Amino acid sequence: MTCGNCHRDIAEYSNFCYFCGARQHTVPDGLPRASKRLTRSIVDCKIAGVCGGIAEYLEIDSTVVRLIWVLLVLMPVPVVPALLGYFVAWLVLPKAPSPVGQPMSAGGAPHSAQPA
Repeated sequence: MTCGNCHRDIAEYSNFCYFCGARQHTVPDGLPRASKRLTRSIVDCKIAGVCGGIAEYLEIDSTVVRLIWVLLVLMPVPVVPALLGYFVAWLVLPKAPSPVGQPMSAGGAPHSAQPA
């Protein structure tokens, strides 16, 4: 993407130019920016998909999120807030939409085709 003010190349979907600070008003190719939404994962879930959903939202490995949560639970002070936070997130966060092209199993999780 090129800045309309100083005509230098900047990253796609930038709101401001890195060089001159001018606000960028046009969106390239007329495509709207995809918004991320925090949801429970249906692909990467162990209990309710909360840690998997947080990992997908933050774009990190879900194992890291699960380890942080386990460490919070094992510490004596934040055990109640950690468990309560997970339960509230389980209730509040909506489930992510199913991946396109994958059939759903009876439990609600997508399954792959088993070879015969």
